[in-house]
Amino acid sequence: MSAPLNDADAVTVRRSELACPAHSLKMMAKAAASETDEVVFDLEDGCALSQKIAARKTLVEAFTTLDFRGKIRAFRPNGIHTKFFYRDVIEVVEAAGNSIDVVVVPKVQDAADVIFADRLLTQIEQNIGLPIGRIRLEVLIESAKGVLHAEQIANSTPRLSGLIFGVVDYAGSIGARDTVREQFALYHYPKAKTVAAARAAGIDVIDGVTLQFRDLKQCEQDSISAAQMGFDGKWAIHPDQVPVINRAFTPSQEEIIRAREIIDLYEQADANSGQGAMVNKDEMVDAASLKAERKKLAIAKKIGLP
Repeated sequence: MSAPLNDADAVTVRRSELACPAHSLKMMAKAAASETDEVVFDLEDGCALSQKIAARKTLVEAFTTLDFRGKIRAFRPNGIHTKFFYRDVIEVVEAAGNSIDVVVVPKVQDAADVIFADRLLTQIEQNIGLPIGRIRLEVLIESAKGVLHAEQIANSTPRLSGLIFGVVDYAGSIGARDTVREQFALYHYPKAKTVAAARAAGIDVIDGVTLQFRDLKQCEQDSISAAQMGFDGKWAIHPDQVPVINRAFTPSQEEIIRAREIIDLYEQADANSGQGAMVNKDEMVDAASLKAERKKLAIAKKIGLP
């Protein structure tokens, strides 16, 4: 991979991650043509048991033939603890590794799960001649055990680029009755824990789904709450959700102007006087402020905002 040209280029933009079943080339083509930042082709929950093995070939065809228009290209294999995982990863990555950016690992319980996936990918990369670590990992935190081990998981390997909170499986894991409404009241602790673990490790963090895919008001409400809570983006399960999610995670023109002011001010103060902290419009600015501001500029650059 070439070195980033500037700070904005070094930031990954994941406002929306659109998941769709890997057995349907038609659905994957629609996802690739959507406005999502990342596509996640799904061999796990999106594929019936009878379709899982055959879907690997369809998935390879999608990765090697579709035009993704600069999107992050990802797939979700079956869980680490199933009989499908290792063959999912080997068959798909060996056939299409040059066209894959991320493997999304579901139902991660602890750091050992991530390390296993990391080592398997390393062996495949060595075998097919890819740079070690080029294919990144994202992992789903979707159980009580996963939440309690979130810090260890987030720091398990440099290959890890993000945590995703999976609300549906988490609700099942703890025996909750309601998985879909009032997520931020019912599941505040696991969401906050996942955000904190990701931020401490310096990686992205993505919120889970809004299951009512036709209720775009609910999706908007959930997206705004996720953005306010500190998530970088949100999973989508239907293309219609993508524009709603993207809007919630796109900074306003005022925020973009402020981000440029803060970064310019910090760089000037460092160059002129060696200061690491200064005041901008009655607000303290230091190095801790810069990552969030650079993320805003990266989003603006991606979507062509002036």
